[in-house]
Amino acid sequence: MKHLFVRCFTFSLFCFLFLNSTVILGQEITTYYLIRHAEKEPVANGNKNPHLSKEGKLRAAKWKKVFQEVSLDNIYSTDFYRTQETAAPLAEEKNITVVTYDPTDLFNPSFEEKNKGKVVLVVGHSNTTPALANKIIGKQHYSQIDENTFGKLYIIHIQADAISHQLLNIE
Repeated sequence: MKHLFVRCFTFSLFCFLFLNSTVILGQEITTYYLIRHAEKEPVANGNKNPHLSKEGKLRAAKWKKVFQEVSLDNIYSTDFYRTQETAAPLAEEKNITVVTYDPTDLFNPSFEEKNKGKVVLVVGHSNTTPALANKIIGKQHYSQIDENTFGKLYIIHIQADAISHQLLNIE
């Protein structure tokens, strides 16, 4: 009788683990990659919308290489030359249309739902990129990026209620 109980218990445990592992493994994972725009031309005469500098164009090409093996679903950028030009080489390579977003209202329920289970790149600014990372992870963890820093890559994974995040420096 004890042997039969052990067999039934083992079979039940196996079925429970198998069925639940399928559910766990089948959960959607949403991945956000957040970067700041590349180097911009010096601001002159109050121009608040400069293009990328020569160095910035080289960095945009570098981002294309960094994401070469990443399967992106969506690319978002603010409506400034520097962010659009940072996203453009990668978007062209991946054949993805860059979607313009309002940095003051990006991580809203509609945006979250639209990108659930997807891999997303968001190109922002020194103040909006860490602010967005903080909003996604639900806590104040990252500080504003220094004006002379351009190689930070925020990676955020969301699976059910579990959120993991890391910050890399790509130079």
